[in-house]
Amino acid sequence: MDVVLDALATLGIEHEVVPCDPDLADTAAFCAEYGYALDDSANAILIVGKSESRPMACCVVLASTRLDVNGTVRKLLGTRKASFASAEETVERTGGMQIGGVTPFGLPAGLPVWIDEAVLSRDRVIVGGGVRSRKILCAPTSLAELSDAEIIPGLAKAVPSME
Repeated sequence: MDVVLDALATLGIEHEVVPCDPDLADTAAFCAEYGYALDDSANAILIVGKSESRPMACCVVLASTRLDVNGTVRKLLGTRKASFASAEETVERTGGMQIGGVTPFGLPAGLPVWIDEAVLSRDRVIVGGGVRSRKILCAPTSLAELSDAEIIPGLAKAVPSME
């Protein structure tokens, strides 16, 4: 059973499975090796609120932007502090997904998927495939169709120019 591919099939989402070397699954290395622009790569990042209940959300942002963890995300989680989920917590709370392969497709029901509005401006995006050896290429509107998805303006910020 493959929860990611099953979810894509169940939802009828048009997509392409893009195989990749697991050692190149991290965004910058993947984009450089396989010729994808950072603007067409959407990172699915798990953030946890630092409180007893440990609220979690999957945040989807373009790789060319920076997730606003300590502003927008922290407020949405309703906690005073928030941070990236550890590798162990990521595997545990997603049903086995590893960092570098996290995807909004096939996540456990009830886990919020917050999508930065800039993601929807792209014609296509490539996201994690549930494992480090594949990615999923799809229309960004398919992310917004997920039952736990919500479009969040300002979820990410522009990365400052290095000039």
